Amino acid sequence: MGVVIIGAGHAGVQAAESLRTEGYEGAITLLEKTPHLPYQRPPLSKDYMKAAGEPAPLPMRGEAFYAQHGIELRTGADVTGIDADTRLVRLADGEQLAYDDVIVAVGADARRASCEGVGLAGVEYLRTVDDAATLRAQLDAGHGRVVVVGAGFIGLEFAAVAAKRGLEVTVIDFAQRPMQRVLTPSMSEHFVRVHEGLGVTLRFNEGLDRFVGANGRVAGVVGTSGAHYPCDFAVVGLGVVTDEALAEGAGLGYDRGILVDEYLRSTVPHVYAIGDVAVFPSKRAGAPLRLESVQNATDMAKTVAKTVAGDPTEYDVAPWFWSNQGPAKLQIAGLADPADIVIERGDRETGKFSQFLFRDERLVAVESVNRPADHVASRKLLEHGATITMEQARDPEFDLKAYARALTQ
Repeated sequence: MGVVIIGAGHAGVQAAESLRTEGYEGAITLLEKTPHLPYQRPPLSKDYMKAAGEPAPLPMRGEAFYAQHGIELRTGADVTGIDADTRLVRLADGEQLAYDDVIVAVGADARRASCEGVGLAGVEYLRTVDDAATLRAQLDAGHGRVVVVGAGFIGLEFAAVAAKRGLEVTVIDFAQRPMQRVLTPSMSEHFVRVHEGLGVTLRFNEGLDRFVGANGRVAGVVGTSGAHYPCDFAVVGLGVVTDEALAEGAGLGYDRGILVDEYLRSTVPHVYAIGDVAVFPSKRAGAPLRLESVQNATDMAKTVAKTVAGDPTEYDVAPWFWSNQGPAKLQIAGLADPADIVIERGDRETGKFSQFLFRDERLVAVESVNRPADHVASRKLLEHGATITMEQARDPEFDLKAYARALTQ
């Protein structure tokens, strides 16, 4: 019967490849709901939107890769359920696939707005390559104004590209600052300056009330303050939601995502979950955690492949993230808390600096802007459970790169 992997995003594709790397010799079936060859998602909000060249998704692997590795890739395969008692995966066309183990890697979907006017033409989302193609067409059509609802990674990445292409961009968010869920206040402050420098108008403490339009097309966004923001199209970036129906139909424990243990096993035998859909017990956070990042997806996939292939392995990897917004390349290693002590290195005025975050005098996270060497070194330290002192962080002469290299060799 073999392994059935549901979802051919970053997690699913890596799981299939890693199973072969780990010596798994059984059948591997990789199911993808869309008709597309598996593609990389991060470029969709950045390079895909740029004016130059013809946009095209960047494949994760060449088309021949799957057959060469004995992986049966089936696109257009919509999974409707998992029968854990009979070990069958049910497809929308009525087909049933037997499995020894199933890995759920369905990712997450864009959270939809639920207010008046959401059905107007020009109200867009950005999660898939089809979404990206629609938005690229809006940019290419020569529209002059766009309102972005949500100041998270995706919304701000798109805002930066749209501003670069000459559009009048307004971003609204009910939060008090950009990327509030993941950044320290001082780093958020820097990104306010970055986007204002690009000509983006930022409005915080401003939620979405409704969309308004004329002749069936959006013409403006009304915020919770009552303010009206005119636009030719709007982009909604309100986060993501996971597939609760698939989980509950299979009897899987669910709380914002599929609950798994340290081995990425769900509450049902022979069913695993990885990537954006999985809620795992994080030793680093000290609580159950669901992460949305390519790193988390691929590292979970590598870990679950070891377990399925016969080498049970706990998942405990230092998380990291990145986001390109105009001239600023943001890289984050670790998990921050608003109460952490912040020590800054580098030069904020030139846009090249890092913030080292300490908790109980231990390094727990590092936020870097245009300082990739700091990011790489910090990742090494956090992955190995190592730290630097706050005095070392404050010392501009301290060689972080050399220190990390010496500790991790």
